[in-house]
Amino acid sequence: MIFEPFSPFLPSEYRVKFATEAWEHAGAAALRRAVFCDEQKIFDGDDADDIDAVAIPIVAISVWGVAAESVVGTVRIHEAEPGVWWGSRLAVTREHRRVGALGASLIKIAVSSAHARGCNKFLAHVQSQNVLLFQNMHWDVLEQLEIFGRPHFRMQADLAHYPPFATPEVGLMALPTRRAA
Repeated sequence: MIFEPFSPFLPSEYRVKFATEAWEHAGAAALRRAVFCDEQKIFDGDDADDIDAVAIPIVAISVWGVAAESVVGTVRIHEAEPGVWWGSRLAVTREHRRVGALGASLIKIAVSSAHARGCNKFLAHVQSQNVLLFQNMHWDVLEQLEIFGRPHFRMQADLAHYPPFATPEVGLMALPTRRAA
């Protein structure tokens, strides 16, 4: 008999919301360190910066039954000047990257919640491997640049595709679409 490998079990749903609990903030910070320091080696030890003092962290939380389990995705948003918002530090755990809904759901909550708070321009510096995802979500490339020694693209969301979302503290449930490993 031949045993075939199988994919690890992943939750059937995720809650995407503003981080409101201490464990959510800690999970978002740990995930950012894991992705941007340990995996991508962009930062040495910690990726925290001055923006964290004013940014709103958003998290994707795996849900098992009715219980929240862990932070598996994050992004942060902040208003840089009146009406101009930025998203940054989008990260998803390696194990959950094939769950197609997570990155997109984080982006939707980020832009739509800023839109509800008076955003009239939403921008992000996007790593080159993620540009297609953003373009498929109605973002335009404004320019290519290098940040931290890596190619990035300054991109802008088309706010017409992101209706204001006034309850990001509660968030929304993201039902995953599975992508091939």
